[in-house]
Amino acid sequence: MKQVELKGIITPIITPMNPDESINLEELRRQVERQIAGGVHALFPFGTNGEGYILTAGEKQKILETVVDQCAGRVPVYAGTGCVSTKETIEQSKMAREAGADVLSIITPSFAAASQNELYEHYRAVAEAVDMPIVLYNIPARTGNALTPATVGRLAQIENIVGAKDSSGNFTTILGYIEAGKKKENGTFQVLSGNDQLIIWTLLAGGTGGIAGCANVYPYTMSSIYNLFVEGKIEEAKAANASIASFRACFQYGNPNTVVKTAVALLGYPVGACRAPFNQVPEEGIAALKKVLEENTAKGMC
Repeated sequence: MKQVELKGIITPIITPMNPDESINLEELRRQVERQIAGGVHALFPFGTNGEGYILTAGEKQKILETVVDQCAGRVPVYAGTGCVSTKETIEQSKMAREAGADVLSIITPSFAAASQNELYEHYRAVAEAVDMPIVLYNIPARTGNALTPATVGRLAQIENIVGAKDSSGNFTTILGYIEAGKKKENGTFQVLSGNDQLIIWTLLAGGTGGIAGCANVYPYTMSSIYNLFVEGKIEEAKAANASIASFRACFQYGNPNTVVKTAVALLGYPVGACRAPFNQVPEEGIAALKKVLEENTAKGMC
């Protein structure tokens, strides 16, 4: 099994699209370079911000192969391989392994309600089928299924389940995951924040970083949160984390990943819109975004 340290700011990189909604692989390569130049610590194609929920299996493979090729080993690559069924999740995970991914990020199954034991058996089966590091991904507002800290503690005992990302927005859940991870025998279970505003607090509590959608807009600013924390510059790290508040306030105008992609386009990158129907930001939202982006650029955020 690959040994990858889960740490730092991991960008759930957006999926650039052409006007006909086909994947713009050339621009994807440019976004990879932009993120690496901004200092992010890993890339995560077709996560929530990468519109993994609306891509075909073939598109995911091509996107992953492109990101892996462009990264050329400079930063680890995470692949979002979670699907509704265990069978398809295993198939996608094997695809990611063959494509050269370093880590699997596996979201909980969605739509149908699952018991905690069903979730445990789902992840156990995938872990046994694919010998790769696995990060559990909890985002119950989107999937309808929440991983409890107790279940995370059970799953942490499986060798290649090495971490968890929590996007619930509930800091108590993150604390529960950190405590549950301590039960792993070799002590290598790591917790990542999936909520950008909680990254510094997760680090202070014993987590190791965050999967940060805002890094698509501000890669340097977001990566500095972790770098400043490691340097012991805690107040500066807190300030960097707080600096994205005005941008996050724009999430009121639409689906957060639609707002993020729209912001990247407003910065001048031809990334296109999100795939329909999740592609609308009202005019008042565009105006608010333009104002915030201008103000933050003047502050030196990038």
